[in-house]
Amino acid sequence: MVVPWCRYLWVASLVLWKTRCVGHGCVSSSSRWSSAPSLITYFLHSSKMSGVENTFRKFAIYGDTSASGNNMTGKNFSKMCKECGVMDGKAVTSTDVDIVFNRVKTKGARTITFAEFQQAMKELCIKRFKGKSPEDALQAVYGLIEGKEPRSVGATKATKVGGVERLTDTSKYTGSHKERFDGSGKGKGLAGRQDLMDNSGYVGAYKGAGTYDQMH
Repeated sequence: MVVPWCRYLWVASLVLWKTRCVGHGCVSSSSRWSSAPSLITYFLHSSKMSGVENTFRKFAIYGDTSASGNNMTGKNFSKMCKECGVMDGKAVTSTDVDIVFNRVKTKGARTITFAEFQQAMKELCIKRFKGKSPEDALQAVYGLIEGKEPRSVGATKATKVGGVERLTDTSKYTGSHKERFDGSGKGKGLAGRQDLMDNSGYVGAYKGAGTYDQMH
């Protein structure tokens, strides 16, 4: 959701009007402080939601190329909370995240919408940022989420640091260890660990064909 520039002008002009009216006695000072800050807070909240919604959609389609991004599974919701720092393992645990997810989703559904996601954040932010007002806590949680992307877990790469590279280089093996690999470094399997007899020959049960000339 992109906040149009006209909303910037509307909020600014409304706050300015309130301020001027206070000076003329049209609006009381108490009315100014009760109305203007709430309008500004709403405006800041709205302008940040585009980045939060983008994060929601990216996590919603994670692991499912056919997903639309409009709905998020419990697994991806938990992943998002963990990777964005909403779930810190202390104030907010994985159990808290699961409970809130099941509470906000539609009965019988397996996913949540962005609107339900927002409701979930309203519940989790109070636990995550204790001591803050509900509005400040919500803004703090959205600050953790805004602009984030899911991290992919790739295959573990072989390390080449220090002595590990030397230990995995078969060309430097000596003795019986060297016999276990061929010239390309490929293992010979059983042939590299045992002396296998050649049982081929013209006579049944005759072993060691072709070895007579070597012995005599």
